[in-house]
Amino acid sequence: MTETIIFMGTPDFSVPILEKLHEEYNVAMVVSQPDKPVGRKRVMTPPPVAQAAEALGIPLFQPERVRDEAAIAEIEDVGPDLIITAAYGQILPKALLEVPRLGAINVHASLLPRHRGGAPIHRAIMEGDGETGVTLMYMAEGLDSGDVISSTSTEIRDTDDTGSLHDRLSQMGAGLLMETLPDILEGRNGRVPQDGSAATVSPNISKSDERLDWSQDARSVFNHIRGLSPWPGAYTEIDGKRLKVYGANPPEGTSQDAPGTIVEATPDGMKVACGDGGLLEVTEVQLAGKKRTRASEFAAGRQGIAGTVLGQVE
Repeated sequence: MTETIIFMGTPDFSVPILEKLHEEYNVAMVVSQPDKPVGRKRVMTPPPVAQAAEALGIPLFQPERVRDEAAIAEIEDVGPDLIITAAYGQILPKALLEVPRLGAINVHASLLPRHRGGAPIHRAIMEGDGETGVTLMYMAEGLDSGDVISSTSTEIRDTDDTGSLHDRLSQMGAGLLMETLPDILEGRNGRVPQDGSAATVSPNISKSDERLDWSQDARSVFNHIRGLSPWPGAYTEIDGKRLKVYGANPPEGTSQDAPGTIVEATPDGMKVACGDGGLLEVTEVQLAGKKRTRASEFAAGRQGIAGTVLGQVE
């Protein structure tokens, strides 16, 4: 018997998972978010998973609201044995979770119950976690609260940012799914309820999350910068203009200067004082309206930058 699977996903994270799944199983339909305007010209563009589905020749469905009766009926007509989701972006209603014979499972980019929600990769770095991973779980009505089927972990290194960790977890998610799926389809897998008392929530990144607070300790600022790099990017202000900060070296050294003060320009960038007296060397920046550049080049183009205080709004 060949089981019928529906895959639901939207961003780049989901693409390797779909591609691996398609290699070995019958993916009868891909459900993704609707096309959205992208770039300055606001060109309507399909999300990465929708583009992948078209390239693979898999029927594509992009409902505005997956909880609408018409959308549920469209999915039900396919007769799925199993629904697999990975960063789809909408909460599945109970009526849809009950459609597939084998239930619905989700590939989630954290070690649940930690980092439930929409930004688990960003916030694992921003909150200074030493490790994270991927969890395969049954879907339930609550936010990422279903029983855990399997998981795998990875160390978060100082050299990681959200971009590198995203790519690693995406590949790990594809591997974990392919390892576990035979047992799920045969009904041999285990399921372990999550400890709700240990749950944390990691909501999507807001505009207010992007602003750096130099009064924090140097390690926290370092984690904040790499947790938002390469997207959406952390920012501060210099001379009243917004300055995106995309890179920094691990904290080293101390300073008596006020938090946010550029203590000195260096061959790698700019050393900035933080709230605990620690120094953080910023390495990559982008001034509003300008191109992204090395912080050393940015500093070289501004005479007397030492002593400038970042984060001040004029």
